[in-house]
Amino acid sequence: MSSTLAYAAQNAQSPLAPHVIERRAVGPNDVAIDILYCGVCHSDLHTARNEWKNTLYPSVPGHEIVGRVSAVGSNVKQFKVGDIAGVGCMVDSCQHCASCGESLEQYCENGFTGTYNGPVFGGENTFGGYSQHIVVDQRFVLQIRHSADQLAAVAPLLCAGITTYSPLRQWKVGPGQKVGIVGLGGLGHMGVKIAAAMGAHVVLFTTSPNKREDALRLGASEVVVSKNAEEMAAHAISFDFILNTVAAPHDLNPFLNLLKRDATLCLVGAPDSPHPATDVFGLIFKRRRIAGSLIGGIAETQEMLDFCAQHNIVSDIEMIAMQDINQAYERMLKSDVKYRFVIDMASLQA
Repeated sequence: MSSTLAYAAQNAQSPLAPHVIERRAVGPNDVAIDILYCGVCHSDLHTARNEWKNTLYPSVPGHEIVGRVSAVGSNVKQFKVGDIAGVGCMVDSCQHCASCGESLEQYCENGFTGTYNGPVFGGENTFGGYSQHIVVDQRFVLQIRHSADQLAAVAPLLCAGITTYSPLRQWKVGPGQKVGIVGLGGLGHMGVKIAAAMGAHVVLFTTSPNKREDALRLGASEVVVSKNAEEMAAHAISFDFILNTVAAPHDLNPFLNLLKRDATLCLVGAPDSPHPATDVFGLIFKRRRIAGSLIGGIAETQEMLDFCAQHNIVSDIEMIAMQDINQAYERMLKSDVKYRFVIDMASLQA
């Protein structure tokens, strides 16, 4: 075991503050990583403040981790000391259920182990990337092939990137398709970039007219203000796929009406209360679908990282010091960031 300085919430009301945690010794299959950068995900805030009613305290959030390998176990072949590596939302799964067998560890039937907040179905707490150091089984460590000057902006790909890439790949988004992205936040801006790189005609839906210019810069071909009924009606029954990234309850029916027959509206935002009721007739008369998607498996996450490196895709970020995390949470609640905070872990000093 080794002591590591971190930032933790002690309860749902307390701000994050310095806290010492213990990391396990490096085993034969482990990779030890000195954390360089950690992205700030809205899930971090939900967990720190127990908004999903399942938080284990003390809570050390952070699952968008990029760092330098400091030690490897005797069985580790793909990583060596000095390599740049990434860790995303998971650090373990059962490895023997049908989902794990298909490299879909995020749907592990026995519950994956989160990088923070422990196993999905209950168990010992785990501590995330708001810390100096982490030890992870090699099966859950990812290779980073971006250039050295991009590493901070790569960190959000480990959650925001894979959360949007996975459904875009699952529903085979590509050239000739009209694809909608709902919301231009941490997830949405990655969805726009990735869908555009896949060759789709990308339409960004936003409630904020002032986001039009930024959406076009990021790769959208069109921008629709979703509160404008005329703008929405102009796109009726025309979309092959819509990815909804908004993490607040809202009416899904206007977006369902934009789908072609047999098309899908996929939800990746996780609100803390349900969306309003869906118009069933809007589904059955066009055989439309509402689906959901959860991050991605390790193999698909590596595929996403390689795709993003090939297409020079990173997140738009604002770098912060670890000591500024509580203010960053408040700004994130106001959508006052373009588009992802990333913590420079060099700021976390004993």
